[in-house]
Amino acid sequence: MVTSVSHSTSRIGVGDLVRHKAPCVRPRVASVRAVSTIKNLDLTFSTRKPLYLATPERDGFGFLRRDGTLSAIKPRGHDFKCEAYEADRSEVPEISPEQARSDAAQRLKIGIYFATWWALNVVFNIYNKKVLNAFPYPWLTSTLSLAAGSLIMLISWATRIAEAPKTDFNFWKALAPVAVAHTIGHVAATVSMSKVAVSFTHIIKSGEPAFSVLVSRFLLGETFPVPVYLSLVPIIGGCALAAVTELNFNMTGFMGAMISNLAFVFRNIFSKKGMKGLSVSGMNYYACLSILSLFILTPFAIAVEGPQMWAAGWQTALSQIGPNFIWWIAAQSIFYHLYNQVSYMSLDEISPLTFSIGNTMKRISVIVSSIIIFRTPVQPVNALGAAIAVLGTFLYSQAKQ
Repeated sequence: MVTSVSHSTSRIGVGDLVRHKAPCVRPRVASVRAVSTIKNLDLTFSTRKPLYLATPERDGFGFLRRDGTLSAIKPRGHDFKCEAYEADRSEVPEISPEQARSDAAQRLKIGIYFATWWALNVVFNIYNKKVLNAFPYPWLTSTLSLAAGSLIMLISWATRIAEAPKTDFNFWKALAPVAVAHTIGHVAATVSMSKVAVSFTHIIKSGEPAFSVLVSRFLLGETFPVPVYLSLVPIIGGCALAAVTELNFNMTGFMGAMISNLAFVFRNIFSKKGMKGLSVSGMNYYACLSILSLFILTPFAIAVEGPQMWAAGWQTALSQIGPNFIWWIAAQSIFYHLYNQVSYMSLDEISPLTFSIGNTMKRISVIVSSIIIFRTPVQPVNALGAAIAVLGTFLYSQAKQ
């Protein structure tokens, strides 16, 4: 890109612009002819390549010459030079082999996290539904899930397989409201799956972004861009369509999924507000959350269901299923902790947007796999509602950024 200006031989320096010896406070500025009055003005522009400006060692004022330099009056000791030249297209940042291998390893690591997260979640939902069909006591089932995870992490810390977190009273105080919300959401989701199909529970749970926006807007006063509000239309509409066309609809199951959505929204809010500045890894954070939730849930589980109901239900399940029932209990408890632990570990490696997309894909995998394994009857309209709701969740994750 070349720029040239033809001008008269007169020059104006810094000293001519302001007269320091003038008695008037206002500076006296010499008049300069407008550019339009200069004859033989020759301007040539090229936008095919970028313009680079060289910064001078000293600053000053002056006029541009035909040779492309801008100089000021020498007596004042100020020079300014502006040079334009074309960028060298061959100057492309090179990536070292070590950096390339590091990036490839990071992508592989994230891919393994996602695949493991989805697989563990599918396995958990399958065994959880099997247990609940044979042993319809969701409060005890939820308690066993948290107990298994707590035991796994305590053993890991004791044997130094995993490094124990350094916590104090303030940490547990900040974690308490998060644990309360997590406990309510966990139990409500389990109650829902004990009453309705796994696929229906997850279709309703795909409406969690709608609860997040509404709670943040009306209780916290936060505002969102218009695309975020528009993305709620397919979420709410898809969930409503799936609910009214569900063949085995149950109000308790529906309300359980809705309460779970609301509870997990508050869990995320409390986690963002209370856990700022606390450096705990994702794995240890979820372990501490499970331990505290276990202490909160256990007395309520005993009060709602109780040992007598559990003993009678246990004998019935063993007589109907056999020893495999014990394996089902152990599998659903262990896989619940593992899939949540991997999801929290993945948060340390990826952005919230990538996590939201992964969560949407996880829900799709759970819905499809549960329909196939349990042979859940699905009407075309019901499937359409599920697809619309999941699509709305994906659009929300995009618009939220």
